[in-house]
Amino acid sequence: MDTSRDDFVIAIRSAFLKKSNKQRFSLISLLIISLLFLILGGFNFQAIDILRTSLKELVYRSSFIVSIPENYVKNSFYKVQNHFLIYNKYEKAIQENNELKAENFSNLFLSNENKRLKKILDDFTITSDAVVAKVLIDKNSPFLRSVVLNKGSKDDIKLGMAVLDGEYLIGKVVEVNFLTSRTLLLSDLNSKIPIVIEPGGFQSILSGTGGNDGNLQYIKDEYDFANDSIVFSSGSGGIFKAGIPIGKLNNFSNTEKSVTFFSDFTQLQFVKVKKFEKDIQE
Repeated sequence: MDTSRDDFVIAIRSAFLKKSNKQRFSLISLLIISLLFLILGGFNFQAIDILRTSLKELVYRSSFIVSIPENYVKNSFYKVQNHFLIYNKYEKAIQENNELKAENFSNLFLSNENKRLKKILDDFTITSDAVVAKVLIDKNSPFLRSVVLNKGSKDDIKLGMAVLDGEYLIGKVVEVNFLTSRTLLLSDLNSKIPIVIEPGGFQSILSGTGGNDGNLQYIKDEYDFANDSIVFSSGSGGIFKAGIPIGKLNNFSNTEKSVTFFSDFTQLQFVKVKKFEKDIQE
């Protein structure tokens, strides 16, 4: 019994030794072949070059073939991942779209309500198409209090129309000729318009100073204004439509109540002339 067990162990050792010898022989053979390739490659044998090129091609193509399954799995993973990402974005887009629809309905309601309230208050509700005009600086005005526009009655310009720099109110038309018109700027010393200060809804009169700012008149000192208070046209007196931005409250004290205009009246080039009318429909 012990003899058969020893024979079995000896047989296993012999097999491992043979396998180890074969691996050692294969390794030595590869080293010798590699050295021969290196030595012969130094003599620029054409056969060696052809063999080297063929081996490279074989290695490259084998690598490509081996990488096909890996690339397929990788691309499949990315496709599945992108699918879930796109689906999540789709779900988010649907949610945002529903929110925007609800907000649009709310805005529509507020817009209609605003129109009804404007009719009750007899405010301006119709705006004419804007006429774009080029500004010609009045050379006879040292304080740039008024400017001449290259649009007149020929272009449906009328007295009292509002003049805007972008979306900011800068003055009104005070003189109309056939081809030109004159605009009195808010910075003119004689300019006085009703305004409202937001937040708070404080009413006041804005007068020009001849510079790029204005002064508030007939307003109480005890009013508490926010640092970012904005001045808008109030619409009182039927001069301008309510809510047109004019400037920002710059300084408020017992001695000075100034407003900095959003527009620089010394850099005007093109302006928009608009007419605001009241809806007289029954």
